[in-house]
Amino acid sequence: MTVVSNTSPVNYLVLIDLQDVLPALFGRVLIPNAVLQELRSPAAPPQVKNWLDAVPDWLESQVVAEIPSVLRQLDAGEREAIALAQSAGASLVLLDERKARQVARERGLAVSGTLGVLDLAARRGLVNLSDALDRLDRTTFRASARLLRHIRQQHSAKKP
Repeated sequence: MTVVSNTSPVNYLVLIDLQDVLPALFGRVLIPNAVLQELRSPAAPPQVKNWLDAVPDWLESQVVAEIPSVLRQLDAGEREAIALAQSAGASLVLLDERKARQVARERGLAVSGTLGVLDLAARRGLVNLSDALDRLDRTTFRASARLLRHIRQQHSAKKP
């Protein structure tokens, strides 16, 4: 399965120390160079930059040669992630921002984000969802209280 990620999912999974769910779920994860630059930027959290001091084998950055003009409305990481997902024939692209998700879907891509990754990891028994969401809540990650409540209720309803 080929998966491409934008900056946000990798950033937040590192911040909550659950980045290892990515290779457990997907094997290899591709990121465009713009995402690698954003993860290493001076504005990136120190924990993320430190993690990238030794880039794991499962994370592969690639140069994106051509960006369709329709993607110019998005930021560099989003543009390149969508373009890379299309050119690589990715099964899934990880994006958190609403506009980028909409554009990716319009281009025929399957989309998930940080919450979707955590949900899938919890369904596969890789993480405790409640704990993961509590940790995520202590970061700058933003999602509606309604969405978070819905995700928690779905998982609590599945417990015996």
